[in-house]
Amino acid sequence: MRVGVDLGGTKIEALVIEGDGHVLGRARNPTPTEGGADAIVAAIARTVDEAAASIGIGVDHQTGVGIGSPGAVDEDAGTVGFNSNLAGGWREPQPFAAKLGKQLGVQVRVANDVEVAASAELELGAGRALGSWLAIWWGTGVGGAVVLDGRRWRGNGSAGEFGHMVVRLGGRVCPCGRRGCVEAYAGRAAMEERARRLHARGQKTKLFELMGKAKRDRLTSGVWEKALDQDDALARALIDDAYDAIAAGAASVVNLLDIDGIVLGGGLGTRFGERAAVQIHDKMRPHVFNPARDPVVVPAALGDDGGAIGAALLVR
Repeated sequence: MRVGVDLGGTKIEALVIEGDGHVLGRARNPTPTEGGADAIVAAIARTVDEAAASIGIGVDHQTGVGIGSPGAVDEDAGTVGFNSNLAGGWREPQPFAAKLGKQLGVQVRVANDVEVAASAELELGAGRALGSWLAIWWGTGVGGAVVLDGRRWRGNGSAGEFGHMVVRLGGRVCPCGRRGCVEAYAGRAAMEERARRLHARGQKTKLFELMGKAKRDRLTSGVWEKALDQDDALARALIDDAYDAIAAGAASVVNLLDIDGIVLGGGLGTRFGERAAVQIHDKMRPHVFNPARDPVVVPAALGDDGGAIGAALLVR
């Protein structure tokens, strides 16, 4: 048994995994909105303890803990570097594996969140049917990973930063500080910031009313879904902007690498599932250079559990 942790911008989920993906226990907590890396480490430790306790065992009964984290992750060093979406963000590498290993008393490995989710889809999910493909994880940020001929392409260690492909020169400011990135239009955090700004200027929306009713302090994927279901004009416009940005970036990857398809996951990607896949596929078509190519866009088969399952696979 091992524990896999999916560290996201709104939630931390820990699964106790047996074998190659059988889930025995789980726990979920909100991601801290402040306190930096130390607050994140404490929240992960608490969530791992709760997941183990859910099946009546201690963490020390596990082979180890794997963590999928956004940000600049150095697997060998066990650190998470520059991050703009978690607990107020930080710039310098933080020793997640060492701190958690000492606190939990087991081996800890950490890797990029989309990389581990893509690895799970490659071994157990939608990626098995595709030779070369792009993983797009659409959530608080927009992450990516590249698989070529059935193998992960890591470049010099940080390949797949799909969210920071520029889709509009001089465009909106991204949480990373640059302009025109996919994430500036499609990241949940950036979308929420824009929604708040437009709402403060007088634009009507049900988003924040729905957020209050759901007792959330952020516009979660569930709040966005409810707003769309109620045909909220602002929510629809911002989601359409997100589809446009993701589709333009994905088409550029298709033009560059001639891949077979796209696997769509993440909080928003999983929530909207097939309807998001259809929208992105249709919006990609005008941007694909070779008219004979029609790459598929499919939802992640492992759904919301894929990130934690992939993280658990880090521990062998």
